[in-house]
Amino acid sequence: MFIPPSELIITPRGSIYHLDVHPGELATTIITVGDPQRVARVSRHFDRVEHQLQHREFVTHTGWIGNRRVSVIGTGIGPDNIDIVINEADALHNIDFESRTPKSTHTQLTFIRIGTSGSLQADIPVDAWVASSHGLGLDNLLAYYAGSEPFYAEGKVLCGEVTLPVAPYLVPGDVSLRNHFTGTGIHSGITATSPGFYGPQGRKLRLEPKMPVTDLLRYVLYQEHRITNFEMETAAIYGLTNLCGHRALSLNAILANRLANTFSPDPAKSIDGLIAYTLERLITLPD
Repeated sequence: MFIPPSELIITPRGSIYHLDVHPGELATTIITVGDPQRVARVSRHFDRVEHQLQHREFVTHTGWIGNRRVSVIGTGIGPDNIDIVINEADALHNIDFESRTPKSTHTQLTFIRIGTSGSLQADIPVDAWVASSHGLGLDNLLAYYAGSEPFYAEGKVLCGEVTLPVAPYLVPGDVSLRNHFTGTGIHSGITATSPGFYGPQGRKLRLEPKMPVTDLLRYVLYQEHRITNFEMETAAIYGLTNLCGHRALSLNAILANRLANTFSPDPAKSIDGLIAYTLERLITLPD
């Protein structure tokens, strides 16, 4: 299948369009962070850095931790940016840029999100960490992709009694990754992903949210899992990586508790702690 220039956009230096990363400059283990400035806070822990690239809001550093080659990408905020990052990361490994055809051998990528989030549960306070068992998509990204129907069916099972503005989808994270990265004191549960920070997450400044989303979701259960936290990327990552044949895990530092109306007194400390923990576990992750 030939992929035309309008669909796979390659720059004059031979890199993918938005990330401006060349094949060979991106590792198969990829950490994603929302804030581009957080990329350097991750890569400073690398034993050595090979590549430092930036185009628009997308920042990519690739280097080594022990014997593992790792990239960290600053994705920016929201499912729309995740759509770009996952598709372009997949293309860098699974499309031949010379022939513009999919490679005959599939390369599976591992994505680890280190993110920030708001808790929907009273017993998950600020500065706690959550490993996402599933991503609950309250955006519409996966509706545009063939093969997403089972995820929407599971979303309907989860939220069948809850009236929401959009049809939700539910995607599991990789169980082996969650088992490896979930240590003592780390919470696990479903992470709800919204297309916005204010109204879509039930926040009120001057505009009135259409519905109390946090109250509607906090009591919902799926098997043994409850909805633990709210953010803007996890479900999109889980959905696209699943469709592409990759694996993913989202780890979240809780900066706000929506029930207690509290916010972390030192967000940087919480985030840096999660970064250090994640990289420590990453070193011992089996190939």
